Amino acid sequence: MPQMRLSPRERLVLTAIIELYIATGEAVASKALAEFLTHRDGLSSATLRNVMAVLGEAGLLEQPHTSAGRVPTAAAFRFYVEQMLRPDQLGAGAQPAAALPAPLSEARRDQIEESFSGVSSSHEYLERTSHVLALLSQGLGVALASSTTGQVLEHIHFSRLGAGRVLAVLVTQAGAVLDRVLALDREMSLVELETAARYLNENFRGWQIDRIRAEVAHRVDAEELAYREMMASVEELCRKGALNVGAQGPAIYVDGIANLITGEVDRERLRQMLAALEAKQRLIELLNAYVDGRQQEVRVVVGLDAASPAMQDLVLIGAPARVGEENLGTVAVIAPTRMQYQEMIQAVSYIAKLSARILDRPVE
Repeated sequence: MPQMRLSPRERLVLTAIIELYIATGEAVASKALAEFLTHRDGLSSATLRNVMAVLGEAGLLEQPHTSAGRVPTAAAFRFYVEQMLRPDQLGAGAQPAAALPAPLSEARRDQIEESFSGVSSSHEYLERTSHVLALLSQGLGVALASSTTGQVLEHIHFSRLGAGRVLAVLVTQAGAVLDRVLALDREMSLVELETAARYLNENFRGWQIDRIRAEVAHRVDAEELAYREMMASVEELCRKGALNVGAQGPAIYVDGIANLITGEVDRERLRQMLAALEAKQRLIELLNAYVDGRQQEVRVVVGLDAASPAMQDLVLIGAPARVGEENLGTVAVIAPTRMQYQEMIQAVSYIAKLSARILDRPVE
């Protein structure tokens, strides 16, 4: 429901109900609401019941049982978040009932900084991020690495694993370490592998990875006959996927599935929800759909039923992690609608921006 259609009193009452529900986890009755709003004149229990009835008809509150209080709907939580993130949309002279997200406390910032102690690469940063966000949110912490598109080669190394199998380890200039086992059509000696790696490192360090494959194929035809055999080895390693590390899908780190179990009583719905979340491809699609790597701002999505009906009571808070002009990936929290929105919006934003400082590069 658009915010401008709510009166100041209705905004105040709805926000108070949401914050009481977040704090207690219980349906909010008019008596408890009146006690919570004792500093406001003219808000008796009878007045509050009338306002609650209006909010219920608007689809912002629901009543679990006949004699129970009210609980906010997904639409109500969307309204609450929009008040914090888009106060300019309330209309002329209107004041947001929900407080804007306050900066993280110094203690919380120190806790986050300490949690990332010793991290020196993008792989470690993303892996640690999923764990830290799971702890902070008591929900699901997710960190998705960007694809190799646009990434720049720093170094590549090949190791023999056995008959026809080679391990390719690729390091990008952003600090990502990616590996893949290659199944080759012919045996390659250690000398061939070292020569191929040396050729790629000496000729293509600093190149975008997706450009290297095309250039190698071009040079196979252009090199003199004396280099044909060596170039053929390089070409096969590239063709078999040495530079397609991550082509089977970007790395995704997930932590905190167990956090969602304690708060859900409907076992079948819980099973469906976890099945949706454990499908990593679904998570990748979810983050790619809602978080734009070209933007800096935090995105909050209340109700993920578009991805799966079982996820209708979950919220996604995500932001892109950037190092200079390069998109490192996406960091996010997926948690129940009853969560501390202000702190988690700030925590996700803080951790996303922390990537540039951890990897010793200024934010552009």
